[in-house]
Amino acid sequence: MVGTMHAWQAVERGHEVVQIEREAEARGASLRNFGQIWVSGRAGGEELETALRARELWEGIGERIPGLGFRANGSLTPLRGACELAVAEAAVARADSAARGHKLLTPGEARALNPALRGAFDAALYCERDAAVEPRTAQLALRAELSKSPNYTFLPGREVREVVGPGAVRDDHGDVHTADAVVLCTGAWLSGLVRELAGPELPVRRVRLQMMQTEPLGEPLTTSVADADSFRYYPAYASPALDELNARRPQAPTAAEHRMQLLMVQRADGGLTIGDTHEYEHPFAFDTLEDPYDHLAEVVESLLGRPLPRVRRRWAGVYAQCTDPGRVVHRRRVRDGVWLVTGPGGRGMTCSPAIAETTANELGW
Repeated sequence: MVGTMHAWQAVERGHEVVQIEREAEARGASLRNFGQIWVSGRAGGEELETALRARELWEGIGERIPGLGFRANGSLTPLRGACELAVAEAAVARADSAARGHKLLTPGEARALNPALRGAFDAALYCERDAAVEPRTAQLALRAELSKSPNYTFLPGREVREVVGPGAVRDDHGDVHTADAVVLCTGAWLSGLVRELAGPELPVRRVRLQMMQTEPLGEPLTTSVADADSFRYYPAYASPALDELNARRPQAPTAAEHRMQLLMVQRADGGLTIGDTHEYEHPFAFDTLEDPYDHLAEVVESLLGRPLPRVRRRWAGVYAQCTDPGRVVHRRRVRDGVWLVTGPGGRGMTCSPAIAETTANELGW
């Protein structure tokens, strides 16, 4: 998605673009995600500004391309107990809370927004600025729109192997491509050419996660839904109240072991995308584990007040995350005319339009 958004920015600015893709179609984290445009938990400053700008860009692109499935659905985080409520109150008290659209709601107000939440909870944190797209089709829809331009060429099933000069690369078919600017958006692929260009100390790590998708719920889930474990994961919720929550209400053992939070979004077909876990230690497992799925199902059922629909799909994915917490993405010139853009982490789907716009501005497109 990051690469496709760079292509979008360049074509929109009148440039000729060749997009080279390793796979016949994207198969990485650009598809294996929630499709959330997630503003609520972003760190204050550059990260939040990037997410808000991306939210604006997503909405505009979504108006042009209905196939993105863009919807301004907002999110709800149901709260249980005084400790969780205190974290939410601290978030609402932040100076940038209004920009996120944060509000504290009573259970009745939350259910008026999302009637599917029939489980017991004491309050809910609402984020009006959160939104969603369809991750399995968004990139296809973007590329279909790009293909209407005579300035756009898509070359699938090719891998860039070598930089052969300023703004020039050779692919694994032996073809050389020259341009005023080459932007390498490599996703979780950090070996080979990336290591050669960026060196062994690239400040980016790989993160593995597990997710699942259910059969249709049978009713609308009108907002995205998170649980209070998301407070432990997203930087916007750091506060003394969060320290108190961690001390007095630690995560369930399975959630702690797998560094879990609940995020849940309804898909266009009515199914629910539910996750996720976080694994940082290499080598990653090649299989998926059932305990995290059991934990997620239990949490979801407690919020919905009903059994979870049958799980249709389970999967694991890997994304690249910049290890510098002050940077949204790792962007740098690695050769004359060649830039590397990687490591957006879990922000990739949310922030990709603004990441690409920043690259375009910095390179003077």
